[in-house]
Formats: sequence, C-alpha cells, structure tokens
Amino acid sequence: MNARRTWIKQLSGLAVMAAVSAGGFGVATPAFAAQTELTVLYAFPDLFRPAMEELAKRFMAANPDIKIVYRAPAAEYEQAIQTVLRESVAGTQPDVTMQGLSSIRATADAGVAVELDAMIAADKSLDAQGITSSMLDAGKIKGHSYAMPFAISLPVLYYNGELVKRAGGDTANLPKTWDEVIALSRKINALGSGNNGLFYAWDETGNWMWQALVFSRGGTMLDAAERRVAFGGPEGKWAINQLARFVKEGGMPYLNHISARQQFAAGALGIFATSSSQLNAIQKLAAGRFPVVVGTYPDLKPGVSKLPSGGNGLVITTRDPAKQQAAWRFIRFAAQPEQAADVARRTGYFPPNRKAGDLLTDFYKANPNYAVAVSEQPYASGWYAFPGKNGLKTIDVIKDKLESVASGKRAGEPEKVLSEMAADVGALLPQ
Repeated sequence: MNARRTWIKQLSGLAVMAAVSAGGFGVATPAFAAQTELTVLYAFPDLFRPAMEELAKRFMAANPDIKIVYRAPAAEYEQAIQTVLRESVAGTQPDVTMQGLSSIRATADAGVAVELDAMIAADKSLDAQGITSSMLDAGKIKGHSYAMPFAISLPVLYYNGELVKRAGGDTANLPKTWDEVIALSRKINALGSGNNGLFYAWDETGNWMWQALVFSRGGTMLDAAERRVAFGGPEGKWAINQLARFVKEGGMPYLNHISARQQFAAGALGIFATSSSQLNAIQKLAAGRFPVVVGTYPDLKPGVSKLPSGGNGLVITTRDPAKQQAAWRFIRFAAQPEQAADVARRTGYFPPNRKAGDLLTDFYKANPNYAVAVSEQPYASGWYAFPGKNGLKTIDVIKDKLESVASGKRAGEPEKVLSEMAADVGALLPQ
C-alpha cells in the first residue's frame, strides 16, 4: 500500500513538472501526453541556421511534449511562400513557416495562414513578456493577426575599412549622402587590382532595396486605395536615377547580392548596401582580412524619409487544431525576450520585442556595428506587399526591370524603364 502511494505521488510530481514546463503559454501539458511533432520551414539558412537550431533546442527542453522538425530551409522568402502555397493545395504544407513581412499578406489572402486573434486574446501574459500590440502590428493584415514577428532588419551600408582608408576615406566619418557614397566608390575603383567600389542590392528579396530608395524620398508603391501605381512619380524617378548613377558614376558591377557578399568578404568590394541582417555572416566571412564598418542609409530626412522594415514573422499553417495549439506555444516562445535577444546576437537583425532590446544594451555598446540599424528605427515603415493574386508576380516584374538598369543595358534610359515598370505593374493590380 505504501509503495502504491509512493508511485501515485511520483506520478503527481511529474504531472506538476510537465505543467510547469509549459508555463506562460496558457496551455497546460498533461503528463505522459503523446509527443506532438511540428514541422517548421524557415528561410535564409546562411543567416538563421545557428539561431533556429538553438531555438529548437531551448523550446524542446522547456516543452518535452513537442518535437520540432525543421524542413530543408528555403533559400529566400520567395521560395518559402511558393512552397507553402503550392503544398497547401494537397495539405502537405509545414505546420509553421517563417515568412518575410511582405509575404504574410499572400498567406492570409490565400487562406493558408491561421488567424491568431483568438490565441492572442486568450494569452494574458503577452504584454508582460514584451510582446506588445505595436509589436504584433507587423504581423497584421486588414486588422487581423496572422504572424508573430520574429526578427527585424533595416537597410545599411557595409564598408571595407581597409579599402576606404586606401581611397582616402575616414571610417570614423562615413558618407552621409549618396553623392558622397558615389564619390568614395569612384576612388575605390581607381585603386585598381580588381577592386570595385559599390554594390547596391537591387535584387534583394521582395524588391526590398528598391522600396528603400523610393520610401527614403517619401514615396510609396501604390496609392492609398491600392488601385494605382505611385512609384512612377518624382520619388520613383529619383530612385531609378540613383540606381543608374550607381552603375554609370559609381562603377557598380553587374552581380546579384549573393555574389556581391562573396566579393565583399573577399576584400574586393568597398561598399555593400544591403540588409542589417547580413552583419554576423559578413563579419565572420571578413574576419582576419579587413575591418567591417557599418554606416547608416544615406540621405535620410526626418519627417520625410521612411525605410521598409525587413525581416520576418512566424506563421501557423497547420489545419489540425491540436497542432495549432502546439504551434502557438512555439511561436510564442520564439518571441520571448531571451530568445529574441539570442537571434539578434547571432545574426544582425534586431528584436521586435522591447524587453529583448533591454537585454542587448551592453551588447550594442560593445558591438557598435549592430547598433546602426537600431538607430534607424525612427524611419522604420512597413515592407509593402502588393495586393491580389498577382502580388508575387509583381515582385518579379519589378526585379526584371531593375535588372535591366543594374546590368548596365538600360542604365542610360532609367526613366523609360520606370515608365514601363509602372505600366506593367498597373496591369497586374486588382481591378
């Protein structure tokens, strides 16, 4: 009888431990429950693999009733959204997917993303964990939540400190305008020995760096009603002319952003304009070769300029109610301060969680390159997603037109390219 009582007490203790392991999620975990397996698809393994592996390790230690199984990562956000939309037709999509902030709209419009409003309303401890309503806004479409924001980035410029100094520049006083950037690029080009001055990541996923040029002048992609193209105006003309200047005056080589990163890491590219998310990877690649110095995006004007917030959110796509609850616990865990801060340290993204930012104060002081994107937050705006069934096709149309300028083929007629781009995009908009 005593042995039986001891066994019952042991069972009770294990049940309490299981419930505690799931604490803070609003979902009690029954003792000895069958393990739930969640398949998760994320993107950009070169940036996220260590962070995602650590996240899964931490989550499963705290939630032993849930097993995280990562699918083969998508190369970029476009691949991730195409995979999810295609597989959802047969019901074989992953249970959770990382999507770029500009791709969340497509998952919501297609009915693939699970609306999170009820889960958010039922979880009373979100705000105390630093998961505020303003943070959740980044994952909202038409007033409803479809994603838990995970990692945020802004465009910055990476400088090869050695080439800058050889060209007569000063890493303590980096260019503040595009005119100064182009002038420095010309000086780096003049060093010879296969060195290139500047590369602007025109092909970045989701037309992100194109939006940065337009938004930095106060422009938008479409009008407020989303029925007419707005980037064909003065702001867009300035933006497309800047891209042409990078080629004609700055000597920008015809590369894609992956090749440009490799060239920068090899020490043969002086200035690389791209996402702050690349920071950790770039610093590791350049370690021991030259100092990497990060500068702010040029020509920002308070009250006028905006920059598209890059990054991503975690979207639940499983249709199984039980898995949805497990998935909520996973994305909820990923957004907590400790996890968000860890992702920031391992990448170059900064956390949407305000309490995670508090955990990084000393880190930013010791690593000023990581603090540059954080300083740009007053300019942060949404990463625009085009509406309708042609939203993803629109991205490709814009990219093809930008390439015609970036390649040099049509760098002499940028405004004509812009006019064609505006007409082609206009034809794809919902009528």
